[in-house]
Amino acid sequence: MKIKNRLIGYVLYIAFLTAIGLVGCEESRIYTINAPSDLQARIDSIADAKEGIDTGDTTYIDITTAVVGNDDYSSGWWTAFSDYFTVPTNKLLHLEFINHNGGSPNAWNNWNLAVANEVADREGDGYAEYFVLRSDAFGWGNEDFDLDIISNNYPDTDGDGDIWNDFRLTMDGAFVSIDVDHSATGNVFVTATAIGTNGTELVMTYQQPVSASDDITAFLIADASYFEIERAYLIPSKVTVVEDVNAVSIDVTGTPLAVELGNEDFWGDGVATVTFADGSSSIVDTADVSFNVIPDMTTLGEKTVSVAYSKTKLGDYGPAVSTFYTLEVTNSVIAMEVTALPEMTTYAFFGSESPSFDPKGMVVTATYSDGSTGILDNSILEFEIPLVDGDQDAVISYVGATSTVTTTCPLTIIEGTSQIGAIDFTTAWWTEFSDDYTVASGSSKVLTMYCYSNEVNNWHSPCTILRKADATEYGVVRMDSFGWGDGYGTATITNDWNFDTFTSNINGSKVVITVTNNGDNTADINYDVTYATGETHFQKYEGVTVDSSDLNCAIVLEGSYVVITE
Repeated sequence: MKIKNRLIGYVLYIAFLTAIGLVGCEESRIYTINAPSDLQARIDSIADAKEGIDTGDTTYIDITTAVVGNDDYSSGWWTAFSDYFTVPTNKLLHLEFINHNGGSPNAWNNWNLAVANEVADREGDGYAEYFVLRSDAFGWGNEDFDLDIISNNYPDTDGDGDIWNDFRLTMDGAFVSIDVDHSATGNVFVTATAIGTNGTELVMTYQQPVSASDDITAFLIADASYFEIERAYLIPSKVTVVEDVNAVSIDVTGTPLAVELGNEDFWGDGVATVTFADGSSSIVDTADVSFNVIPDMTTLGEKTVSVAYSKTKLGDYGPAVSTFYTLEVTNSVIAMEVTALPEMTTYAFFGSESPSFDPKGMVVTATYSDGSTGILDNSILEFEIPLVDGDQDAVISYVGATSTVTTTCPLTIIEGTSQIGAIDFTTAWWTEFSDDYTVASGSSKVLTMYCYSNEVNNWHSPCTILRKADATEYGVVRMDSFGWGDGYGTATITNDWNFDTFTSNINGSKVVITVTNNGDNTADINYDVTYATGETHFQKYEGVTVDSSDLNCAIVLEGSYVVITE
């Protein structure tokens, strides 16, 4: 099982349980809540049911950190944690606590659960996460993480069409129990149940592969929230068998769009993803894929390839599913030239890692061995960007059956002074920061940077933190007209974005962020953004409440990286 190091931040869907039961708990109930008259009775009934079945194998865990997070809701992300809870294989960890969000307007300011490998120290070598699960039915994790299989029953109790305002109200002061079931089948099953002081019951579930033999570690994380942990214990796993299901569809990606005559590899870097009857998806071994229609690669023209898969989720043979794709068999490419430049022709770098070439908008025209010409799909080309400041040429290569053909594309290369975030866009939220910059009363701090983004979400762009020298936050403001914090509530917000195209234009944008300390205990933040296309936009936050005698700013991001140039 591969797990990415320090991942705090998109793919297998695990099968349903076949063994579900109540679990043992011998301790007397310890909760009293000022709430509707039947709420305590409902919580007590849960405890009674657990106490009614004694497994004879309940191990209670001493709680060292009984309160997780500051009770003034000042704990930032990844700063306040519960104890580490080790969950051996074939054991279920049960946690009970009271959740507090202080009436936050953000759904994520509640409990968060991390499930990691057996290396307990978050700062230790070899530490890696399987996933982080947020209480608002969101999360991230390694390659097995599948956001689509988080299920919940979160209701719209007031009928206004927004479940999250009801969720936030229910979660403040809610009694929460979380089961982390480490099955010997090599999966972990999480069930979180919250009973609000308003009597609403919220249930969320998630499941994912983990090591079947090694211990796993679970811990809670506060985020402008805090929890009062009351009880933790281990009991035997509830899951001994995972139900098998048939495949229902297959999808193919990465296959070549065109190959030269004489090259018989019609699969190339193809990847087959199978979806099963339980809704889960898995990339399957190419050796298990069969080709019902094999194309004639000895003649020119468009070819059709039929692909089939005939195994169940657990690897037994079952009903086959199939799909098809097409490719073009062409003559050999003997020359090519760039006949339309890409949108992005300026790249910034820092260090020895080269940014990824973005061919959007570029047209490369090939000349074939028979004298004909045609446009090459950019996906079959290779690109190399020189890491030398100034006007340079990117090298574009086409690897053919017998030879490699190259051409060039003019670029402007800028060497930056620092970089925030990983070049492969794996940086998770609140894990990498710029330096802190002091903004003296009556002055401004200007940061110029180039932003590179996976363009999955509009918040995969730089965010600005306003805080004191001791890291106490006034607020955080994003490039996409959103923010939070006590100081943020006084801001006047303006922008000229077209949010229909915002996300698709982040990559390669030049971003100038100006933080102004007005000297009257307010600050302004201005984003001046120039897309790679040359189109310009702005985002302003005016009047954020700060202490003008103690103002610093810093940049944080996720799913992106920036190269600061000034």
